Amino acid sequence: MMLSDVFELVQFLFVVTFSTFLLCCVEYDVLFANRPLNHTGGTAPDRSKVTLPDAILPAPQCAQRIQASGWIIFLLVMAAAFWLYRLVKVLCSLLSYWEIRTFYIKALNIPSEALCNYSWQEVQARLISLQRQQQMCVHKRELTELDIYHRILRFKNYTVAMVNKSLLPVRFHLPLLGPVVFLTQGLKYNLELLLFWGPGSLFQNKWSLRPQCKRAGARRELAQRLARTMVLVGLANLLLCPCVLVWQLLYAFFSYAEVIKREPGSLGARRWSLYGRHYLRHFNELNHELQARLSRGYKPATKYMNSFTSPLLTVLAKNVGFFAGSILAVLIVLTVYDEDVLTVQHILTAITLLGLVVTVARSFIPDEHTVWCPEQLLQRVLAHIHYMPDHWQGNASRSETRSEMAQLFQYKAVFILEELLSPILTPLILIFALPSRALDIVDFFRNFTVEVVGVGDICSFAQLDIRNHGNPQWLSAGQTEASVYQQAENGKTELSLMHFAITNPRWQPPPQSELFLSQLKEKVQQDAAAAPPAQRILAEGPLGASLLSEDSAAAPDGLLASVLARPIFSASGLVSWDRRFTQPCSAASAAASVLASLASSLPGPARGPATDSPGCHSDRRLPEESLFLSESRLRSLSRSALITEVASAEMSLHAIYLHELHQQQQQGPGPQAVGVWMATGAPKLPSMTAGSAARASQAQHREMPLGGWAEEEEEEEEEEEQTTT
Repeated sequence: MMLSDVFELVQFLFVVTFSTFLLCCVEYDVLFANRPLNHTGGTAPDRSKVTLPDAILPAPQCAQRIQASGWIIFLLVMAAAFWLYRLVKVLCSLLSYWEIRTFYIKALNIPSEALCNYSWQEVQARLISLQRQQQMCVHKRELTELDIYHRILRFKNYTVAMVNKSLLPVRFHLPLLGPVVFLTQGLKYNLELLLFWGPGSLFQNKWSLRPQCKRAGARRELAQRLARTMVLVGLANLLLCPCVLVWQLLYAFFSYAEVIKREPGSLGARRWSLYGRHYLRHFNELNHELQARLSRGYKPATKYMNSFTSPLLTVLAKNVGFFAGSILAVLIVLTVYDEDVLTVQHILTAITLLGLVVTVARSFIPDEHTVWCPEQLLQRVLAHIHYMPDHWQGNASRSETRSEMAQLFQYKAVFILEELLSPILTPLILIFALPSRALDIVDFFRNFTVEVVGVGDICSFAQLDIRNHGNPQWLSAGQTEASVYQQAENGKTELSLMHFAITNPRWQPPPQSELFLSQLKEKVQQDAAAAPPAQRILAEGPLGASLLSEDSAAAPDGLLASVLARPIFSASGLVSWDRRFTQPCSAASAAASVLASLASSLPGPARGPATDSPGCHSDRRLPEESLFLSESRLRSLSRSALITEVASAEMSLHAIYLHELHQQQQQGPGPQAVGVWMATGAPKLPSMTAGSAARASQAQHREMPLGGWAEEEEEEEEEEEQTTT
């Protein structure tokens, strides 16, 4: 981290110095041979090849050019002031890093060279043990895992909660572009400056909110003051816009020019947007945990976005690629025949640009041999990212769903464009859009801030309290007293509670949250009893992986493929249907079956009364054989890595399960849905009575020619029944 900060200073100094040199110290007429250069001092110009020293001006002439330009002097002064400011921050960070290093070595007994061998859970366990021995925090006898997360993620939890409650003005509707989301690093920096650590922010220090923010009588006065501060910060951004814009352009050019030349298709790659990272982030989720989760969802999200193709765009791309490729081929053949062709003016430029056009055109041409299942791909994305709007369910093939997904998973080119426009648009948002939200922001901090002894003021959503912030539509009905204003959206409280319980199995949740986990486990056991055995579901992993266009059925993707593909197999007859069940297996039932088996296969020491809550197995003794890890895979992984994979797969299954139950609850009473396949137009199965189950099963399989050998057995049994009657 410290080395990265130092190189950022060096990089900034290099960009400013090199840009000034290119602008004022190079004679471009000589470099481009537009003006003949006289080497001999005589009247006849020397036509020999121009060298770099010939095009570089002497130092006095270079300094004279710099002094003659007021804009360059102004930009250099601003750059020097910013560099000195960053230098002071780096020096302060150096002291903090040194203190952290000393603390790890002397207090936690972790040498710096061995730090990379310790997982976060091990470091956290040592920190909790140290608190019991030395009372580092004088206000509390013991620190909990939640206390540690609250200290680290105090401001992050507030930001995640404001994004969840749609409090920040980051969504806009433009006339031609429609609904767009705009949240850049520059806008995020200004929001944090206004709310958390700036001179007029709502926090008076790193752990305490200003007292007037907690008084309802001062809300309007405080909101007016905050609105004025927003406008002033916006005006300051507007004045600094030229400097910031120049820096953004230079930094983008030096960062991406060589990459675009070498790999033009890299601009078509995707990345999780800054808004997406806040929308998809759990309460109390550390940066490395979020990064690992989103990295697992990167490939499924890419496959889902690539499943949308435009026939018109494909035809245009093929023809543009053909014309550009034809011209490029001729130029390449000419240069191979005679290398003097390269000396022709702009020939290299033409070859480079044509190659770029061909590469970009090919990126819009889909693979004609690939068949996608958008609904199942989106469910696989959900298994890793854990959140998605309700209206996406069953609408995965719609362009509106893809557009909204693109707001979370954007092109790298869109990211670069947004960052380049940020110096211009950020001041406008701060001046015109944000002040109208000042009163709502003040009310949010007053209503959703609680003081925890030994921790300070924190966001109440981060306490993961189902009673105060649960949503009745997410299995917490009867357990929560929260109003609509107090409820977290999209099941954020419930899913965050589940994620934190899986990540920190020794943590003791609040009573209502403990009750939610216990009732959820009971629901899992009930659904697992009515579902096929987990071994049968997991045996279909290779077939599920093939159906979902997986490269392999390796864990945990093979496990997820088995669960997500089970409704398709049940509805289509690709696998045998157990007659003991009145309906085909849904994704929720399959997930429950695997979760129940996973819980029973991971025995270990009890934590207390709440040890058997779902998802509390990440620190237990792992069995020699796992449900979804092959023997070679088990041998290749360390214990910490194995725990991480098990916890990731378990959380993915819980996310699928909770979303399926939420959809069933949204649909109201009636026949239970059989998963995403049935919701998207697959043949629905008729209801059955106990007396007609076998006959209905036979009729159902006869209508489906994909039954294979199972269909032949059904026909033979029917013939035997007819002969006996």
